[in-house]
Amino acid sequence: MIDRQHVEKLLARLPDLEQALSDPGNAANQKKYRALVREHAALKKLETRAAEYFRSVDHVAEHRALAESEDTDPELRDLAREELGELEKALPRLEQELTAALLHPDPNEERNAILEIRAGTGGEEAALFAADLFRMYSHYAEARGWKIGVIDASASDIGGYKEVLFSVEGRGAYGVLQYESGGHRVQRVPVTESAGRIHTSAATVAVFPEVEEQDEIEIAPQDLRIDIFCSSGPGGQSVNTTYSAVRVTHLPTGLVAQSQDERSQHRNREKAIGVLKARILDRKRREERERMGQARRSLIGSGDRSERVRTYNFPQNRITDHRVNLTLYSLDRVLEGDLGEIVRTLRDHDLQARLDESAVGA
Repeated sequence: MIDRQHVEKLLARLPDLEQALSDPGNAANQKKYRALVREHAALKKLETRAAEYFRSVDHVAEHRALAESEDTDPELRDLAREELGELEKALPRLEQELTAALLHPDPNEERNAILEIRAGTGGEEAALFAADLFRMYSHYAEARGWKIGVIDASASDIGGYKEVLFSVEGRGAYGVLQYESGGHRVQRVPVTESAGRIHTSAATVAVFPEVEEQDEIEIAPQDLRIDIFCSSGPGGQSVNTTYSAVRVTHLPTGLVAQSQDERSQHRNREKAIGVLKARILDRKRREERERMGQARRSLIGSGDRSERVRTYNFPQNRITDHRVNLTLYSLDRVLEGDLGEIVRTLRDHDLQARLDESAVGA
């Protein structure tokens, strides 16, 4: 049973937050204002879940009293017993939703996302699979009203991608797509295979949250090496006669980011540094978790590209996510962006893991 007084104490901050949000002085400080908006949204969600849960708790108590009282009219007692069963059945779900709302929210979940897809083993077939994954995420994002922006791409000779880096702009993009990190394996007959044999190829996906102003990722100019070059296409040929592509290397960490999708060298430099900051932030978060002895949740995994998370089997139209033992025979629809059931299953599984961790901590 969730402590009602504890929840009410948390919700008592809502009037103060709403007053702070209406203060022009706070609106002028974007860092502070965004923090207030996030806290307010989390508390409003908690308020909704709490109202549903405690209303159900009260109804259960009322119906149980009627069902157990000898003074209750027999017909009313039977009706109360019947409705009591339905109310008690719904209570665990409402309790889980409220408990989830009580968990400390991850501010990164509401951010834009940056995805990097790289072809792995399998040559041209792996590059074609990387292109399939890019289209899958693009269709899924577009269906949700999110915006896709290519930052850097290295095309293969027959229309695939050796590597593609892109942003997904939309509220909650990172929170939804964070589970895609890891190794993705495909089983199918490659277009380059004349004998019709099934081959296994792979691509890897990395997902990290986009850096925001309040992260205050400062990079000293002397810590950067910036290389300028011509944009290239399939086979390495130049597709732009001007030196507009930019590669930025962070010397202390060795992290690299590049952008060649824009015609402007200035815009490419801006995009590359944005990606570099996101990589640095992601590294810092990982190091902090290790320093504090916090193991990354098993569902999200280590982020290691060698960690296999999903298999796409074309002959059987089957897709399997190995982390949650989910198998669907709708691979064709998934590749068109129908990721809804997979995303829901992963998020529900992750939520349960967080609830279990919270219970152990308590």
